[in-house]
Amino acid sequence: MGRTEYISKDPSETIDIGERIGRSAAAGEVYAIYGDLGAGKTQLVKGMARGLGVPDWEYVVSPSFTLMNVYEGAMTLCHVDLYRLEETDLTDLNIEDFLAGGIVAVEWAERSRWWEGVIEVRIEISGEMERKIVIIKQEKPG
Repeated sequence: MGRTEYISKDPSETIDIGERIGRSAAAGEVYAIYGDLGAGKTQLVKGMARGLGVPDWEYVVSPSFTLMNVYEGAMTLCHVDLYRLEETDLTDLNIEDFLAGGIVAVEWAERSRWWEGVIEVRIEISGEMERKIVIIKQEKPG
């Protein structure tokens, strides 16, 4: 299991951290993003889109009402937001369809059950603008 921690001093640094994640992402990865309202989950995903080469990454918005947005870059980014749902089973969203050619980032990940190998991203509010971002990459089974 690998663990990486970052401190972000403002939203632009959170985007930069997301960009690093996007640049190192591999097709088939699922990022389960945890954090309170206003923690910076969408800013992180916006940075991931930039790192994946999504041309209009600055227009990445939280799909709170649509549940899922798909962005095309060097790899596909499937951006899911479970905020408006009670506990759900992600099989209903067919996110597996996006894993062959891209990654999936899920905001409000605590509203679903997860399988082994999912990358956990925990964003903690540590000050008015400061955030602690912890990435936990579990070993894939097998």
